[in-house]
Amino acid sequence: MNTSIQCRLASGISPNYFVESKSYKLWRWSIGLSIFQSVLLLLLLLSAFADLKTDRIPNGFILLGIFIGVCGSLCTGRTFLEIIGSVSLAFLLLYPLYKIGVLGAGDVKLIMMIGSFCTAGELLVILAGAFVIGAVFSLVKLLVEHNGRERLCYFIDYLSDVVRSGHWKIYGEDLVQDYHAYRRNKIHFAVPILFSAVMRTGGLF
Repeated sequence: MNTSIQCRLASGISPNYFVESKSYKLWRWSIGLSIFQSVLLLLLLLSAFADLKTDRIPNGFILLGIFIGVCGSLCTGRTFLEIIGSVSLAFLLLYPLYKIGVLGAGDVKLIMMIGSFCTAGELLVILAGAFVIGAVFSLVKLLVEHNGRERLCYFIDYLSDVVRSGHWKIYGEDLVQDYHAYRRNKIHFAVPILFSAVMRTGGLF
């Protein structure tokens, strides 16, 4: 059965309702975003706030976001296989970075949540933008804290250990023992993700 028909039967609301309704048109006219885009950006904003305040993004929040993303995507014409493909792509691309400690589990799950809202192409653009913005944040942090040489030496030591041992290790795991050093060197990746999504939604790239 066609996904649009399934959505109509399940909710009693036509998928075109959100496109045709006066309230939807008023919302889009007033802030320049669709309701679906607004929900995604709100979820990313709350995730970035949680990451900054608690250093983690609650699993329940991510699951709620994925549920909203899947339901909304189905009702806007995407197939379930397309949604699964976008979410799986996010996992496959970022899981190796999680395994070596470059990204946290919350960051990976947050990008997977975006995959439930966006097509694979949009996901890749937002992800690339997030890495560029994260690199800029890191560079600014190095310049402000004047610890570029320290971080470079640490990175070289890390690579030397990997080459010598013959297997990957979690990057920065020893810094976790020193909370001050851990906080000083950490970039909360949920913030670059938010910035990238906002810029993409606003048509800046």
